[in-house]
Amino acid sequence: MALVLTSIFLTARNSRLNIENVVEDVAFKLLQLAVIELPKDVKDALKRASREEESKAGKTQLEAILQNIELAEKTRTPVCQDTGVIIFYVKAGADVKGLDKIEPALKKATIRATKEVPLRPNAVDPFTQKNSGDNTGNYVPYINWEIVPGDSIEITVMPKGGGSENVCALGMIPPGEGTKGLKKFVIDTLVKSGAQPCPPNILGVACGGGADIAMKLAKAALLNPIDKPNPNPELAKLEKELLEAANMTGIGPMGLGGKSTVLGVNVDYAFRHPASYPVAVAFQCWAARRATARIHSDGRIEYLTHKVVK
Repeated sequence: MALVLTSIFLTARNSRLNIENVVEDVAFKLLQLAVIELPKDVKDALKRASREEESKAGKTQLEAILQNIELAEKTRTPVCQDTGVIIFYVKAGADVKGLDKIEPALKKATIRATKEVPLRPNAVDPFTQKNSGDNTGNYVPYINWEIVPGDSIEITVMPKGGGSENVCALGMIPPGEGTKGLKKFVIDTLVKSGAQPCPPNILGVACGGGADIAMKLAKAALLNPIDKPNPNPELAKLEKELLEAANMTGIGPMGLGGKSTVLGVNVDYAFRHPASYPVAVAFQCWAARRATARIHSDGRIEYLTHKVVK
């Protein structure tokens, strides 16, 4: 649902300061939405899993998760105490002016959200072990840029928790194994992860490119809705096969057994070198937090993942 704001962005095209203010306000709202309200596709998947779960222990965990989600929305507090490392995805129109002001605005929004939402401070210097206290630091929040045609800005935030991040995996499988090897690597990685990523999970899977490209694509795939099939028929089939295999492992909700181990699988790929076949698996926990908004050049702010009423 679109939320129409004042036409500040109209003047923002000629004033970098206003662009920074608008982006900061929108990013702050996205952080607030992401950590408090899960997207509808994720909530629907968890409700369906609860209805269909046959394990008593698994069903109990899913009911607790759903109660937790309801309580978070009611009290306007984060759905999980681990509000993650903040990752932004920015699609910037090539005609937008003042793009150099977006990164500072996202950092300001992160600092503000840490204090006001609040978010748990999760940015730690790996050498001094000191916490910055405001979720910012070297390369954090991390910003993924994409320049697209037009004059709008689309911002997505994904707060990435530590438990699911710790089991993400990259493998370089023999090229001759192809899709069969990919499936084996994904399921072996899932089994090894056990309860660590707080299942039921969403899996982002990507292959090809190089090591860094595969993991970047896998993590970005976590942003795709899990209630829509992949537009590529071959990938849609692969996603279904991986989902079915994952839920046959019996890991279950929070690792306590059951068939609800994975809520969805999203697959992407890049062309690869003949001698290399990288495969990346990115995990997202049941608290699959993401929020997206688009800032239009006419001043409209459109929230794409959440219903926002002024």
